[in-house]
Amino acid sequence: MTMRKGVPVSVDAMLEDLRVLVEIESPSRDLDALKGSAEAVAALLENRLGGSAALVETGAGPHVHWSGGGEPRVLVLGHHDTVFPLGTLERRPFRVREGHVTGPGVFDMLGGLVQAVHGVASLDDLSGVEFLVTADEEVGSHSSRKLIEERALACGAVLVVEGAADGGGLKTGRKGCGSFEVAIAGRASHAGLEPAAGVNALVEAAHQILDVTALADPALGTTVTPTVASAGTLDNVVPAEATVVVDVRVESQEEKERVEAAFATLAPYLEEAEITVRGAIGRPPMPQAASAELFAVAQELLPGVEGRAVGGGSDGNFTAALGVPTLDGLGAVGGGAHADHEYVVIASMPERARLVAGLVQAVQRR
Repeated sequence: MTMRKGVPVSVDAMLEDLRVLVEIESPSRDLDALKGSAEAVAALLENRLGGSAALVETGAGPHVHWSGGGEPRVLVLGHHDTVFPLGTLERRPFRVREGHVTGPGVFDMLGGLVQAVHGVASLDDLSGVEFLVTADEEVGSHSSRKLIEERALACGAVLVVEGAADGGGLKTGRKGCGSFEVAIAGRASHAGLEPAAGVNALVEAAHQILDVTALADPALGTTVTPTVASAGTLDNVVPAEATVVVDVRVESQEEKERVEAAFATLAPYLEEAEITVRGAIGRPPMPQAASAELFAVAQELLPGVEGRAVGGGSDGNFTAALGVPTLDGLGAVGGGAHADHEYVVIASMPERARLVAGLVQAVQRR
């Protein structure tokens, strides 16, 4: 058992640590930037919690793993990659003013990560506590999913420090989410001289867009939303190729299976057109039952806190699908995820740090 003297939560110290992380830009898929970001996260963990943080090297960038020793009991889960390209910091620097802190990645999710580290650092006993901070959450967690699932099963409880829901609520349920690409192959011809000699991939795409959109079922929480489309080369050429990308969100495993089966059986309307479908609902739904136990503890620690089911996915979807108790949205209170107005409410930072600390203690004692 690792015994230590906890350090009181300090807003100034949290803001300084947050500044360091934000000013090391960390766009997903930029391996050089992610390496620097991972090293900064490892330093944060070691400086505030002691011990040694390991960098888990992958083709998607380094993940960071830290353990307080002893029998694994609780996994604090986050990510250090962001959606913002290099150079965003120059246009939108880290800034503290009027009760908010702003900058690329402050809300999603560097603020929550810093809060969690400082909350745990306030505890005397860190035994059984693990941190896993991944490098590819924003692009699907393909390289980290196996490690996430392994540590979640080993620990038996997961606290996800993604940004809070609106109003500071915790995220007690999440939709499963994924994307599909519908690629259509037709045949080019001259649009003026012999349009009938071609197979118009754009017209075929229009049929497919209507079909896939009809797969949505609002009553069951299923959304199917075409988001990106491309077709054609010149204005006088019948398009030989078209591509449609579709975002899908579901609340149940049954809907996941139904929608995936429907995409797999899409058939062309135009003679000689060919369709190829790629993709899946990669993040399974996070049922609210998976968060019930930990949410009840959170309500005791922070009376009045609300729980909300949300449409966005996180790595908590993976751990909840394994049956591991998982509570999400424990990170920063603020808003503007993935947007230029992203911000964190500074006054909420100590309370959220203490909430994570209280949940860790509760899991250690059970």
